[in-house]
Amino acid sequence: MKQKVGISAITAYVPSYRVGLKDWCSWTNNSWDKISNIIGSGFRMLGPDESIYTMAANSVLDLIIENNIDPNEIGFLALGTESSTDNSAGTIIIKGMVNEELKNRGMNPISNQCEVPEFKQACLSGIYALKNAVRYVHSDAPEKQAIVVCSDIALYQIGSSGEPTQGAGAVATLIESNPKIAEVKTAFSGSSSEYRQIDFRKPIQYRAQNLNGHSASDLDLPVFNGKYSASCYIDGTISALSNMSQNRGQSLSKLLRDATAVFMHRPFHKMPLNAFSISYLYALANGDKIDNQELQDLINEADLESEEIQKELNEKPDLKSFLQTDINKDLFPQTTKALKALNKVESFKDKVLSKLKLGNELTKEMGNIYSGSIFAWLAAGIEDSMKNGKTLNGKDALLIGYGSGDAAEVIPISFTQNCCENEKNIKYSAAFFDPVNLDHNQYIKLRTNKVLEGIEARKSKGFVVSKVGTEESTDFQDAGIEYYKYLN
Repeated sequence: MKQKVGISAITAYVPSYRVGLKDWCSWTNNSWDKISNIIGSGFRMLGPDESIYTMAANSVLDLIIENNIDPNEIGFLALGTESSTDNSAGTIIIKGMVNEELKNRGMNPISNQCEVPEFKQACLSGIYALKNAVRYVHSDAPEKQAIVVCSDIALYQIGSSGEPTQGAGAVATLIESNPKIAEVKTAFSGSSSEYRQIDFRKPIQYRAQNLNGHSASDLDLPVFNGKYSASCYIDGTISALSNMSQNRGQSLSKLLRDATAVFMHRPFHKMPLNAFSISYLYALANGDKIDNQELQDLINEADLESEEIQKELNEKPDLKSFLQTDINKDLFPQTTKALKALNKVESFKDKVLSKLKLGNELTKEMGNIYSGSIFAWLAAGIEDSMKNGKTLNGKDALLIGYGSGDAAEVIPISFTQNCCENEKNIKYSAAFFDPVNLDHNQYIKLRTNKVLEGIEARKSKGFVVSKVGTEESTDFQDAGIEYYKYLN
């Protein structure tokens, strides 16, 4: 019998600089009621001396120190990101920083035998890294530990619909045998992947040739089609859930009912709630007579017409046709409208929405951190469960990841019997203490030029970028290479 493998600790790192979305609404004449309901309450911005690698290194070092990990026992260190600034190296940069500081503290470094892969598939990168870390411990080295770190910067063009969904941060997760927090059951997971063309892409070469007055940081700006992307997210989620149901030989409705909590990729507050709600209704529409009756009861309770809703949920939509017809078309237009009524129905809130409640308020401050958002929500949910006396000990949950383009994964996890006694192993909310709130001018300056203006900038702590190389001679080249240091 194979040992259980899973999560034993999580730490988060976010930059100090914060944009409050209520302030942002006043700057941009947007509705705070709408933004707070759909998006969240704030997001963080990268400081001038920070990068995805410094954020990642800070979260990994904190994970090691706070959990008394022997670095020699780390055999697998994986980075999940879609914000990499080096097309050659990635994880090894993080390892190098961490090792330098470990040596300064008189500690063992992470060994030279440690594997250092980087994963990329939009926001699903971290989940792919997680699956591979679990496989490494299961198959290769049950006595070793693995670390998955997700580090991303979500940037959107100023004035675009994506602007309030920005964010920056890193989350590091410890994977080992006999986990303290939750077993990760990759063998029972579900997968889905389908090329969606113009869902969400980052054409760096195009951006480089067409900056048109934008700063170099704008090279990472995505090209996206919001409503189409939301439809792809829902379709991918349903497809991965259906695959999990098939793999486990159980109805999808039962699997969703049995989950105490659900944690999903979270580009903004409302998207996972809508996607999971529609997935649940889909499971009822395509289930047995009892499921069908539950759907009918919900529709009746919301005082809705059922025929069109059931028809939508029973048919497999053709998203490719949207590209030739109307890219702004809803995947499930009648069902989406129905959700406004269903969200007020107590039985629906109890059966469906309650599963996504843990950690909700905490994650509204995170913004979108792409690959790390699902891990951040999981950490927030565990902390929330402790604060509100809602124990997760021995309970089952689902991790539902998504990466635009698109691909989706569903991984069941089981919390340990003493999960909540190990709350000290979760460091999430502490990362948000004492932010530097930016005004409009400071936000624009930092966003466009990476300059802090009119602000008493807090002294950076932890890993920072000390300089960027400029040499391009025939004898020596370091142009564009970041150099790092650690500040106490």
